[in-house]
Amino acid sequence: MTDATPRSFYDEVGGHDTFVRLVDAFYRGVATDEVLKPMYPEDDLGPAAVRLTMFLEQYWGGPTTYSEQRGHPRLRLRHNPFHIDPDARDRWLAHMRAAVDELGLSPLHEATLWDYLERAAFAMVNTFEPSGIGPARPAASPSLTVHPDTT
Repeated sequence: MTDATPRSFYDEVGGHDTFVRLVDAFYRGVATDEVLKPMYPEDDLGPAAVRLTMFLEQYWGGPTTYSEQRGHPRLRLRHNPFHIDPDARDRWLAHMRAAVDELGLSPLHEATLWDYLERAAFAMVNTFEPSGIGPARPAASPSLTVHPDTT
């Protein structure tokens, strides 16, 4: 008797190890990018890498740790405080493209993953203004200042 339970994309591409490899390769590029690196609140990109890994794993059918720890992803809301113009989007996509290429996925899995990543990157654009790392915000009282984080 065979198991009729369909395998998730997460399982088909190699599970946790594959997503860790993807995210590690991606952040190697981000770490040297003068536009993207300042968008990350921590000096160490490690926490951002953990968040992105958990998010992608959950999205693709793996563990639900992201939602358990952080709630609903709310990608647009979490990224809204950052200046994401077409240049930032294209840089993000270039680093992610290099990371995806390192995985050596089957053509179908690669195309499926890339389609999502590209759509997500385009959806995060929140300005067409060419400068700064974030839109001008009204000054807040220091006790009310929120330090957002990215996925």
